[in-house]
Amino acid sequence: MAKSRNTRRGRDADADVVETVDGGLAQLVPDRDRPRAWTLLIDGAPQSHVDLDDPSYLSFEYQRRLGHVIDLASPPGKPLQVVHLGGGALTLARYVAATRPRSTQQVVERDAALVELVRRELPLDPGARIRVRSADAREGLAKVPDGWADLVIADVFSGARTPAHLTSTEFLDEVRRALKPGGRYAANIADGPPLTHLRGQIATAAARFPELALVADPTVLRGRRFGNAVLVASDLPLPIAELTRRAASDPHPGRVEHGRALTDFTGGAAPVADATAVASPVPPPSVFR
Repeated sequence: MAKSRNTRRGRDADADVVETVDGGLAQLVPDRDRPRAWTLLIDGAPQSHVDLDDPSYLSFEYQRRLGHVIDLASPPGKPLQVVHLGGGALTLARYVAATRPRSTQQVVERDAALVELVRRELPLDPGARIRVRSADAREGLAKVPDGWADLVIADVFSGARTPAHLTSTEFLDEVRRALKPGGRYAANIADGPPLTHLRGQIATAAARFPELALVADPTVLRGRRFGNAVLVASDLPLPIAELTRRAASDPHPGRVEHGRALTDFTGGAAPVADATAVASPVPPPSVFR
């Protein structure tokens, strides 16, 4: 059972909520600029930001880019069937529910105590069609029916690292099985110089999907700092022009790589298999300062 240092009832609305969950020490920090918005940290690492008054607001850079992928997955407002691997504060599931009413979503989050904390402190809209399952991401994905999902989003971190078994071609075989024909896969990938992990993940996706795009801060792509990149994959052509326009207009502009330029960026990296997979690298301490 998780142990809480604060409870919502009877405490200052501006106070942090600190609670031990399965993955470490969870902290909900109020946003001083938005009355009912909170940032979730696990062991000091920022995981999610949620605005209960405006769930369409995405504060984190990488979540804005995943939001673009969601926006471009089908015509505006059309309901989607989405699988979220990794839940955090359920930011992206809330975003889909707000921007695409009547969507049906499955969230797989291993940390049951975290799910309990988020449900209690940051309650979901009771009308949203969001099912949250406490399970390992790959095990939960295996339970998704064949061809069910329009979109599979992978945003899984354990101790600020993506687990090894979520980085392989075998994992992407499960993603492909769960996707509808022409469905899209999007993954949040964290890496820093010399970008070995990121290059390997692009090569792995290229071994299973013919169409790829990568969205990231140019300084991350140049290997100058540790950061997040969003990889998008599909069997069908991606909306590169619109994705490029949206990424470039973000508060922290991103660059989109695709085609030959993305192939060249991988530098001959080999696809990753279960037998050789390793977790993503540990972020340097400076990332969270």
